[in-house]
Parts: sequence; C-alpha cells; structure tokens
Amino acid sequence: MVQTPAKPLTLDEFLQLPETKPASEYMNGQIIQKPMPQGEHSILQTELAPAINLVVKPHQIARAFTELRCTFGGRSIVPDIAVFVWDRIPRKENGGVANNFLSAPDWAIEILSPDQSQTKVTKNLLHCLKYGTQMGWLIDPTEQSVFVYLPDQPTAVYDEPATPLPVPEFANAFHLTVEGLFSWLLV
Repeated sequence: MVQTPAKPLTLDEFLQLPETKPASEYMNGQIIQKPMPQGEHSILQTELAPAINLVVKPHQIARAFTELRCTFGGRSIVPDIAVFVWDRIPRKENGGVANNFLSAPDWAIEILSPDQSQTKVTKNLLHCLKYGTQMGWLIDPTEQSVFVYLPDQPTAVYDEPATPLPVPEFANAFHLTVEGLFSWLLV
C-alpha cells in the first residue's frame, strides 16, 4: 500500500514515525507498506536465513538478518533477508550489534508475496546494487524461480531444479539448488 502524505515527508521525518507491521519503506518521498507475509513467504524466509547463518556466522564471515531496516542512498528499505559481511555490521561501543544500519547489505534477498509488485521489489534490489550490494535475489515462490541481480551484469533466472544458485563470493561455502530452496515449501 502506497501512502502519499499531504505534505511530502523527508527521509529523516519518515524515520521518526513509529514502525508499522508489516514494515513500511520510504522511496522517493513515498511511504510504501510491505504486504503481510503469507505461508510460502514465511517458510522460505524462516528456512533460508538460518541456513545461510549456519554456514557464514560460525566463522564470522557474515550474518543474515530478517526484516532489517537498511537506510542508504535516500531510501529506507526492509529486505526480507539482508546479509552483511561481518566487518560491515554496525556495532555499539560494547561490540554489540547497533540498531541502525545505514548502508546497503552485501547480499539482499527478497521473497515475492502474492499481490506484491515485482517492479517495486526489483527497484529496491537495483537500488541496493547501486550502493554496493554484491548480489540480489528475488525469489518467486509461485513460479519457483530465482532472479539473480549482479552489478553491471544481465539479470539471470534460475528455475531448473538441479541448478545450483549463485551466491556472493564471501558465502561460497553456502550451497543451495533451486529444488532445495523450494523443497522447503513441501514440509
């Protein structure tokens, strides 16, 4: 749902608003509320983030976060999964994770929900790539396809079951096929 306030809000004004459920994002002066996650979206999100963390977190390579607000380049977005390389995770003085992430994730993953605009989600992923994201995934559960976005390269579509999905270099120990990803929907 797009909300256009009577008086356009600045990014700073948007960030002062209370959080919404589901989350709202700020793009080009507009507030866009993400759709409420449904079954397939929820399963893929809750299976994929821990699977990535199982490989990258123990060695302090990276960490996958779900529904993390990332504010950069004049936008404030909430990717379904945002993966940050370990040394780019914002920290408090005591070493704990900071609340504000003011940069693009290293790997942005979006899961298309029913009635969600693929164009809007694609624009978010392209915005991420423009600001340093190494790779973006757009997972379409209905089509059982994964669109992979890389900087300065054509978009690739992965929909053959046995095909391994590409991952950023920092996560090269993480292996998942198209079939493996969508098999989580059968459980």
